[in-house]
Amino acid sequence: MPENNLPNTLKSILALREDRTAKATRAAEAIRVAGPYRWVGIYDVSLLRGLVSNIAWSGPAAPAHPVFPMTNGLTSRAIAQKRTINVGDVAGDPGYLTALDSTRSEIIVPVFLDNTGDVAGTLDVESERLNAFDSTAQALLEACACILANLWTRSR
Repeated sequence: MPENNLPNTLKSILALREDRTAKATRAAEAIRVAGPYRWVGIYDVSLLRGLVSNIAWSGPAAPAHPVFPMTNGLTSRAIAQKRTINVGDVAGDPGYLTALDSTRSEIIVPVFLDNTGDVAGTLDVESERLNAFDSTAQALLEACACILANLWTRSR
């Protein structure tokens, strides 16, 4: 599937008559196969409980940390700074929370609630390649996160 079809694919997935987890799983798979990505996870962020919890994933293994404090890992920066965190070489980042030993680069994109600016979730994409997420890939994944916001606004 060409990357430029990914936003439309995600919109189609979210329009399906399936539960939230099924839609999130389909979305994670669509994102993973659209780029040179080895693993994709979609996470809930509970500001009240201070926890990040996996909703769905696609890749060779389940998340090593399905639930973790929102003060841990690269995710903590994405939540606190309310912006995408793109790390081209995770081995050089002391904040990296190891999930799969072969991960070389990772991008965490926050998903925002409608008009509140609160982070409701994150899109976590990993690659075995160094510097896998150039500005074009980052812009595409940020567009995906905007579409995925419907997983929160329509489910609550």
